[in-house]
Amino acid sequence: MKVEGADFAVVFVRDYQRAVEFYGGTLGLEHSQDYGRIPGGEFETGSLTLQVLDAAAVGREFAPSGSPIALRVDDVAAARAELEAAGVEFLGETMDSGVCHQAPFKDPDGNVLILHRRYAPRFS
Repeated sequence: MKVEGADFAVVFVRDYQRAVEFYGGTLGLEHSQDYGRIPGGEFETGSLTLQVLDAAAVGREFAPSGSPIALRVDDVAAARAELEAAGVEFLGETMDSGVCHQAPFKDPDGNVLILHRRYAPRFS
């Protein structure tokens, strides 16, 4: 077997309409699919689809994800400033790991997302 890539990640939420406003409006992700029969849909990041679902609608008890999703952006500082102007609160200062910049924040349901930009070359 050879894995070719990752197609989607599931993000459970409590309020799908609020999530649509956040992921589509605040983050500006393309809302490529709305399921209609259940409160859920898909948002495109360019390399990974985020499947956003109302947890209760699929029989899950909601709990914010403990696994952050890193969203690659061109400029972490500029993206952070844009989100802060839209009222998004970040979880501390932007971090410089020595290979990338990261700025973690939460969606309205408490799922952690990270603005991310790698600036150092990957090791081979």
